[in-house]
Amino acid sequence: MRIIGLTGGIASGKTAVSALLERLGCAVVDADLLAREIVEPGEEALRGIVAAFGAQVLNGDGTLNRAALAETVFADQAARRTLESITHPAIRRRAEEKLDRLRQAGVETAFYVAPLLIEAGIASRVHEVWVVYLDRETQLQRLMARDSLSREAAELRIASQMPMEEKRALGKVVIDNRGSRQELEAQVLRLWRREILKEGQAEQA
Repeated sequence: MRIIGLTGGIASGKTAVSALLERLGCAVVDADLLAREIVEPGEEALRGIVAAFGAQVLNGDGTLNRAALAETVFADQAARRTLESITHPAIRRRAEEKLDRLRQAGVETAFYVAPLLIEAGIASRVHEVWVVYLDRETQLQRLMARDSLSREAAELRIASQMPMEEKRALGKVVIDNRGSRQELEAQVLRLWRREILKEGQAEQA
């Protein structure tokens, strides 16, 4: 099975691109969704987070208080590394399970969507990398608007990831999301026809 790693910076539009690909019929495994699954009550990763950061990162009902955890880890590089050492292996295991099920079902191409695909050193597990790209100022403005953050808080989150220009240089395919939603949809549709449909057509020929 051909596995395409889809990545980008925070607020670059990975979720929008993956939703468009799913609408076109592509199989998608999203690390952000898996990251939510692995910290649900009763999950081993949540127990590890509480052991590392204390009960103050929990809500009253035992669920993870994402805002409290984010405030801690985005301001402290060592804390972020501790969190990643707990969550990354759990996400990787869950992703491998889902990809294995797709492979067994005969799926020919699957997208693995992961914001830290390159930073976490797992780009070698995919066959190629596609990058959703934004320039830094557009990324900053969209993040501030999306998450109601101050400029300083948004800059901290962006600084925790690889710069977009570096990521862009590592992509086999670069999806430019500086424009409108309509432009993004047209771009993804062209890529789907060129990069995905060509395989099926070649095999049927």
